[in-house]
Amino acid sequence: MIRKLDHHKPDTARAIREVFQASYAVEARLLGATDFPPLKRPLEGFTTSSNDFYGFFRSGALAGVVEVVPGTNSTHIQSLVVLPRFFRKGIGKALVQFVLDTYVTSRYTVETGLKNLPATALYLRCGFRESGQYDTDHGVRKIRFERQRDPSP
Repeated sequence: MIRKLDHHKPDTARAIREVFQASYAVEARLLGATDFPPLKRPLEGFTTSSNDFYGFFRSGALAGVVEVVPGTNSTHIQSLVVLPRFFRKGIGKALVQFVLDTYVTSRYTVETGLKNLPATALYLRCGFRESGQYDTDHGVRKIRFERQRDPSP
């Protein structure tokens, strides 16, 4: 079940941050990153955010979170994280599909580390196409994906 999270509440923000920390620790290892900014995001980075957060719950546990930056013409998936014990159970795909179904814009974007092959495979399976690559100032090569909204039948 997916539901909107009230990330302004400290207890909810802590739960979100726990999922972020566990998931991004795995991504940092995949990327070989020693300085990985997502792992440094403080609790206030969640409670004061203007982004939307949705959680995927499995057996009462917060198993995954998607952070969305809504826009008029474009929707950006800022973060998509899943607790490692729930990897490869369709949670990431369900969260991406939720964003595509919920935010009606002409374009969707998302980024990940180039060496994060599981995330890259997920976005490609969900209809995203590579739109560019760049190097961050903390030594990680990133890949950007874009998807156009399917035309109405």
